[in-house]
Amino acid sequence: MGSNNQPPGLSPAAQSVENGLASVVAGLRLSREVTHKIRHRGLLRELPSRAALETIRKGLMAALFPSHYGCPDLTDETIDYYVGHTLSQALVALTGQVRRDLLFLPPEPESLSAAERAAAIVRAFAAQLPELRGILAEDALAACHGDPAAGSMAEVLIAYPGMRAIIHHRLAHALYQLGAPLVARLLASISQAETGIDIHPQAQIGPRFFIDHGTGVVIGQTAIIGANVRLYQHVTLGAKRFTADETGALVKGEPRHPIIEDDVVIYAGATILGRITVGRGSTIGGNVWLTQSVPPGSFISQAQNRLSEG
Repeated sequence: MGSNNQPPGLSPAAQSVENGLASVVAGLRLSREVTHKIRHRGLLRELPSRAALETIRKGLMAALFPSHYGCPDLTDETIDYYVGHTLSQALVALTGQVRRDLLFLPPEPESLSAAERAAAIVRAFAAQLPELRGILAEDALAACHGDPAAGSMAEVLIAYPGMRAIIHHRLAHALYQLGAPLVARLLASISQAETGIDIHPQAQIGPRFFIDHGTGVVIGQTAIIGANVRLYQHVTLGAKRFTADETGALVKGEPRHPIIEDDVVIYAGATILGRITVGRGSTIGGNVWLTQSVPPGSFISQAQNRLSEG
């Protein structure tokens, strides 16, 4: 019998891995528990699951638009049953994820448990879904009317990344406002990975919003967007600078992103930075770099390049 304690049948390579594994695990524990400890309030907590939320958002989208994101073979006799069953499963699962989210927030003075608070948040969220669907239907109409390439509402709903992004955002924004910020951020991250459109769930976006093409659009946390606004690809509504406190730490939540008033069009590649206002009915041309407010009805474009002759 050999002198080592390795299980019989291991290859030399596997034995080598086993011999070094204990020291690697010990090193990771040292980093995790001592030298680089980054746990929230120093405690090990349940985290919301990205995989679970990917399934939940599919259920929510199917409940909002059953034949587009759910089952294409529904009938008038089966659609309500399908919506009820799908929504019930999604909301039960969402309650569990919101409970996990609440573990990362400051404790409430009230006596309700995290599970009870999560259930209340999800009930309030569910009550908003009919209104949210109405707003999303207006968004889809805005896309259909605003894009000559759009052949139908169905095409907008199933094929337009901008439409998928705004559905995710309106769901995430509702949850953020109700007190589930980490779940909302995960929903926004799932949307960004799928669509290439990055919208912070706290951003306020009015009705009949349309992002055409969409890839590379960024909308920051404190941005406010009015009604009937249209953006094209690679538009950034970002911050110009970040305020730091006396310790050098960045100030959280300070209004630092643009306000876009009603009926504004912003063309591809435009970058609008800082807490400035783009006035109602304005048009911002492609690749414009804008860091100051413009009055209503403005047309802002790059200086024209003139080709010299001769």
